Amino acid sequence: MEESKAIKFLRKHESKEPSKFVEEANWREENASWLKWSRSIALAIIDYMQESGKTRSDIANLLGCSPQYVSKILSGRINFSFKTVSEIEEKLGIQVMELA
Repeated sequence: MEESKAIKFLRKHESKEPSKFVEEANWREENASWLKWSRSIALAIIDYMQESGKTRSDIANLLGCSPQYVSKILSGRINFSFKTVSEIEEKLGIQVMELA
């Protein structure tokens, strides 16, 4: 029996690298506590961007960093120091962390 077109396509495009899914899942579980805060900060900045019409470049200029770093912030995977969080809040004029 001949392989289907879909199977041929999948074989042709199969990655040679082993999956890192398990390692990444374990990393997310081990770092869940601070990742929750990082995602919250990212969402607060995204809300600010949408409400103010600011772009990633605008945010980078306000924060004094590169647009690439803003992209990292918006990914929700930055382990911020309290000093950095305070600087973000001051430079953007918004609150990005709220205590429960």
